[in-house]
Amino acid sequence: MISANLGNIQMVDLQAQYLRIKPEIDQAILEVVASSQFIGGPAVQRFQQSLASYLGVKHVIPCANGTDALQIALMALGLQPGDEVIVPAFTYVATAEVIALLQLRPVMVDVEPNTFNVTADIIEKAITPKTKAIVPVHLFGQSADMESIMKVAGKHGLYVVEDNAQSMGADFTFSDGSSKKAGTIGHIGTTSFFPSKNLGCYGDGGALMTNDDALAAQLRMIANHGQSKRYYHEMVGVNSRLDAIQAAILDVKLQYLDEYNSARQKAASYYDKAFGAIAELKIPSRQNNSTHVFHQYTLQVLNGKRDELLAHLTEKGIPSGVYYPVPLYKQNAFSTYYSGEPLPITEILCQSVISLPMHSEMDEELLGYIADTVTHFFATN
Repeated sequence: MISANLGNIQMVDLQAQYLRIKPEIDQAILEVVASSQFIGGPAVQRFQQSLASYLGVKHVIPCANGTDALQIALMALGLQPGDEVIVPAFTYVATAEVIALLQLRPVMVDVEPNTFNVTADIIEKAITPKTKAIVPVHLFGQSADMESIMKVAGKHGLYVVEDNAQSMGADFTFSDGSSKKAGTIGHIGTTSFFPSKNLGCYGDGGALMTNDDALAAQLRMIANHGQSKRYYHEMVGVNSRLDAIQAAILDVKLQYLDEYNSARQKAASYYDKAFGAIAELKIPSRQNNSTHVFHQYTLQVLNGKRDELLAHLTEKGIPSGVYYPVPLYKQNAFSTYYSGEPLPITEILCQSVISLPMHSEMDEELLGYIADTVTHFFATN
């Protein structure tokens, strides 16, 4: 039985997080309402400046959601229909969706089996004369090896658009000892502020990041109907903006992001200790050159009983998730891009991964119950 103190277990406990900072959040929302500046205005300006300062990047361009951010980024690069864009096959659909939407060709590649991220070696093998860009995804909370990816991109003259929807706040360390935040290393970085993200708003939201002045101007125009001056449209753009209430909420939560990430790391360490000796499980790997901020805590079930574990957790009142159950190239939407050759690591991961509850409000009672439930399953199966 679940302890009465645990209540309704959530994958991400947004309510508990809100209650901890309720006065600040409520005040921020009320200030926007009182100002009646719901679109643009000082709240949006303040947040984009705060985020740029936190990330150490010159330009932050807020937009409506993470998918829009990816689309706007690719639109700014001047790519032509049929150009190829390399993307991992083990990721959320949005990463490849926008590529196909723009009549570009998503080239889906395998990932590294321990970190679940794409590598420079994998990317380089997929490059053809039609390749124009790479979209590495910093999956589950840690950066891909951006130093080697940028070297490959430079060698072949390719753009790099980082999908940083899951790793906000992660630090990547270069071989010379310097470091940068994930999402600020490629030509353009993109992120999502979906509520469950490490930095999430109370609706939809997204942003783009770049250190390139010309690209920043292009991105801003595209996100605002292709205009830099009102009613003068220099290109075909889109209407994608972060509303002021969401910006105000994010500006408050940004002040707590490092604390939230630290709490996630502490919870992950608890899980690691509980599961590290279970032969049927593989705990998440950490790269030496990237911190891990644990958007997801994702195990690999090595004995083929992943779905049985899912059912057992559900029976015990513990939510869990499979990110992702189907490779992108096997989705009906992408059937025309499938060569017919499976990607072995992606296939294995789709059959073996399971993500446990992970958020900033986890205490030892909750962690202990989840860990004991998982441990008991493998002790008896």
